[in-house]
Amino acid sequence: MPSLAILTIPAHLRTAVQTVAAALAAAHVARPLRPHPPEPQPARDALREAEALVLAALGLPRSTLYADPERALSVLEQAKISQWLHRRCDGEPLAYLLGEREFWSLTLTVSPAVLVPRPETELLVERALQCGDALETGGLALPTVLDLGTGSGAIAIAIAHERPGWRVTAVERCHEALAVARQNAARHAVALELLQGNWFAPVAGRRFNIIAANPPYVAADDPVLQGDSLRHEPRAALTPGDDGFADLAYLAAAAPRYLEPAGTLLLEHGTAQGARLRAELVARGFRHVVSHRDLAGHERVTEGRLDLHSLRMSKTDPIS
Repeated sequence: MPSLAILTIPAHLRTAVQTVAAALAAAHVARPLRPHPPEPQPARDALREAEALVLAALGLPRSTLYADPERALSVLEQAKISQWLHRRCDGEPLAYLLGEREFWSLTLTVSPAVLVPRPETELLVERALQCGDALETGGLALPTVLDLGTGSGAIAIAIAHERPGWRVTAVERCHEALAVARQNAARHAVALELLQGNWFAPVAGRRFNIIAANPPYVAADDPVLQGDSLRHEPRAALTPGDDGFADLAYLAAAAPRYLEPAGTLLLEHGTAQGARLRAELVARGFRHVVSHRDLAGHERVTEGRLDLHSLRMSKTDPIS
């Protein structure tokens, strides 16, 4: 690939997009813009990403690519495209450049204060909806859902958007991240209770039918943290330190105090953590413990249902 330091952005829209696409493909940073592509298509991914990057940098609608592909670019516009291309080839997520990301067919605002929502997390939403639907079928009106560490609000907003009658609460420790979640809740006009605090602290004394969380679970020494994408994302949202299991273990231990009888805990985790988490949930009194695989075939979400014995024991459990 040509050195980005000397790469010249052409003076017309179509050729500018083509040049950016070639640079992205050569830098191997282009990623699918849509969840779950049927198969890897690097050239197509690079072209789509280049189109998104160039149009966003110029503030142009996608229709311009077809209506005015030979649109002339000013020197300032060329410089801005070049700057964005440098940032992207340095590994900065495209979502941060665009300021948004699609999740569950919803366009969400994102910033460096939050993790970029990822397609595999949609499995957590799917399972939460299925668990809540089963409760409604069994006669429970308006299931209550708690999303812990909500970040951009992706999980909670997707659930509230799909089931507007459910009572959904989301908790986030980081003030800046919570502000992003509030923007997204307003953007999609969903009824959502958003609370600031660490894990269960803001909901002390309350119980929920479903608790879902995508906690930090990457080991502190995992090289992936220094990869092109993750090194730009908030580290505290990626790893709890050590082997990456601390927050998963805490949630498994603390959740019984905040679940209704027969309530369900749903946790996203790393691809090699399923067996350990299943054992942890069983040890904490959960039953019907099962892990679900994402579309790549990896164990990604593990769930367990609280039985009545565990609920009685949780009333005297000192964990909070």
